[in-house]
Amino acid sequence: MPEAASAPSATLGFARAGGPPSSRAVIGDSEFDRDTAVTRREPGVYDIDLSAGWTIINAVNGGYLLAVLGRALADALPHPDPFTISAHYLTASQPGPAVIRTEPVRTGRTLSTGQASLFQYDEEGNEVERIRVLASYGDLAALPDDVRTTATPPAIPPLDQCFGPDDSPAPIPGSSAITDRLMLKLDPATLGWALGAPSGKGEMRAWFGLADGRDADPLSLLLAVDALPPTAFEIGIKGWVPTVELTVHVRHRPAPGPLRVSITTRNLAGGFLEEDAEVWDSEDRLVAQSRQLARARLT
Repeated sequence: MPEAASAPSATLGFARAGGPPSSRAVIGDSEFDRDTAVTRREPGVYDIDLSAGWTIINAVNGGYLLAVLGRALADALPHPDPFTISAHYLTASQPGPAVIRTEPVRTGRTLSTGQASLFQYDEEGNEVERIRVLASYGDLAALPDDVRTTATPPAIPPLDQCFGPDDSPAPIPGSSAITDRLMLKLDPATLGWALGAPSGKGEMRAWFGLADGRDADPLSLLLAVDALPPTAFEIGIKGWVPTVELTVHVRHRPAPGPLRVSITTRNLAGGFLEEDAEVWDSEDRLVAQSRQLARARLT
């Protein structure tokens, strides 16, 4: 990311696009870009006001937080794109002021590695660490085109045969402000929980995009892997499923158009479950993968 014109006050990650106005947002000029933009206070230290628009119930969504930290690291490191980023969620983040502190760990020719933590403030004004990440960045545009894979895109019905929050006669459990910012259409085969008849399979599949039409980029992929309803709902568990740890691998810069996201859980034990996610773009490329450990409220 280019240097800011004035480090103490420049806002990173948002620049108004030129040309005539359009109802469809573009990368760099969208709600997601504005709400993940960080202000460099000094080298390696960034300020942000976490938006209430990306909350689930009362807590800020973990994928949105990962994108915020990812944007700060893209400025702090010499390479532009997250290749792998692992986050530990220590305490729930709330809308409002936060500070991000970054530290380069190693810089190489093709990859650079750094760590970052996001802090908020308690009632006495003390910093409380909310999330800590370790990430390696590179340049997705410089990768070779060779792909050898056995992975296949998920079988999801056409978008107009899937269902989103607006199609439900009653609010979907756990939904909140974030649903207004997403284009989310769920595969009917993974919607049994919404009808009171969960399948027990631990699967969730959906078409995914941003509500304002902005196309996906590597940073929004960090949101996409954590934006669907939890697979715990299809296992028959209700309520909040807080993330403990989340690792995302970004494999390719996504093509324009809606994404397909598939998430599966194979094992719930001791009150914890894993979610394995794949994100596919409109050209049938696997553009991101993730695994997270989450806590399930069994009572």
